[in-house]
Amino acid sequence: MERNNKKRLLAFIPYLALTALAVLGIINIKWLINVLAGLWNILSPLVIGCAMAYVLNLIMRKLEKLYFPKSEKRIVQATKRPVCLVLSLLLVFILLGLVIGLIVPEIVNIFVVMGETLPVYGEKIRKLLMEYDSQLPVVGDYIEEYLQNGGIDWNTILAKAVEFAKNGVGGLLTSTISVVASVVGGVVNFFIGLIFAIYILYNKEKLASQMSRLMKSYMKPENSARLTYFCSTADKCFSSFIVGQCTEAVILGVLCALGMAILRIPYASTIGTLIGATALIPIVGAYIGAIVGALMILVVDPIKALWFVIFLVILQQVEGNVIYPKVVGSSIGLPGMWVLAAVTVGGGLGGIPGMLFGVPAAATVYKLLQNDVRRRERAAAEEDHEAEEAPQAENNTENEQSDSHSDSHSDNSSVT
Repeated sequence: MERNNKKRLLAFIPYLALTALAVLGIINIKWLINVLAGLWNILSPLVIGCAMAYVLNLIMRKLEKLYFPKSEKRIVQATKRPVCLVLSLLLVFILLGLVIGLIVPEIVNIFVVMGETLPVYGEKIRKLLMEYDSQLPVVGDYIEEYLQNGGIDWNTILAKAVEFAKNGVGGLLTSTISVVASVVGGVVNFFIGLIFAIYILYNKEKLASQMSRLMKSYMKPENSARLTYFCSTADKCFSSFIVGQCTEAVILGVLCALGMAILRIPYASTIGTLIGATALIPIVGAYIGAIVGALMILVVDPIKALWFVIFLVILQQVEGNVIYPKVVGSSIGLPGMWVLAAVTVGGGLGGIPGMLFGVPAAATVYKLLQNDVRRRERAAAEEDHEAEEAPQAENNTENEQSDSHSDSHSDNSSVT
């Protein structure tokens, strides 16, 4: 009894320690946030590298299957990994370059067009308000005072700009330095992460073998099996989501560009690319692209912008009810309500990266819970089945004993 009590007490110690740590973390939440932020600043290049390695590995595995699949030559086996790794990097950078090359110049051009057309729209609005001067005398007086000679009082604006420059030059300089430091830090983290990702991909089998040996050496077999099962489930959910989401984004972008070209809506290729890129964010991504695209078209032709919105609403219905469930929904197995919840929570915690990775993370948790519930239901059903069979087995045993007793009694009577 004492040994059993000691075992139970030892089993509760880890849970008590976790509870104590959780309470301490809640009490010192500000300190914990600062510590986590510091750890993130240190580990962010490595985390970025792991994420890049995971995405690149999906492409590299496909290329390795296509790289002389039937050849057993030593030179083919020796060059397979470096060649496919370089091709994966080139493919990703080329796609990013095409997307940036299509979108950024057009957005810059839109700002130029806006700078040219906004004064025209302002003049039209001024004339429209002047026509209703008798009905809106206050507006008419305001326009006469501040918009004389068909323009804006540039002297006043220039004086305010000079005053702002004098008063805010220190803050502006500090903000500029902070922005530049953030950009430089982001670029440095990106390249460190890229180098780390290349090392991971080039030696992934060796790293996997080392992790397996560590798990077998320092973990119990059942715990090692659980961790392996968790990693396998997460890998399936994340890889299925990434492949499905990219496929769905390409389909949506191509359909959007083709539809805009047929309807002769401007910026078809640019907005199609933008819609495809933003569609990588589940649910809300395409709407973000739609708002930006509508603003781009609105500057040039408001009527075409209206047609674009109508067309995209129809396309979104087709995409949400036909394309997404078949391409992505079936691959991750996550109901729509939980997809929306994952996007909302992930976006609140981590912004756009949180939206991207929130869905596969939620799909992993959903899959693990689903499998565990099914396992428990099967175990409960088996216990119920065994409980039902136990009385029947006892009755059969009693019947067999009574039959044997009656047979022996009849044999004895026949002998006498």
